[in-house]
Amino acid sequence: MKITVKFYSTLSKFLPENAKSNVGEITVADGASVKDVVDTLGIAANMIHLTLVNGVYVAPSDLGGQPLKEGDTLAMWPPLAGG
Repeated sequence: MKITVKFYSTLSKFLPENAKSNVGEITVADGASVKDVVDTLGIAANMIHLTLVNGVYVAPSDLGGQPLKEGDTLAMWPPLAGG
């Protein structure tokens, strides 16, 4: 199934080659969870600060229990630093 991914800042390096700006489309297994996508793309858990599926917050402890559906949008932000 196809989903849209929106990765921001340092996570943008995990976008597919055909991505435009910070948005791309990937194919994942039917019933894949957010954690399955993160693991498949090789994103370390400590690199993710905020996760949304279709604009709805997903707690870090729920990534494995959040199944994705065809056409979903997965957005992720890394921890922010500043001063």
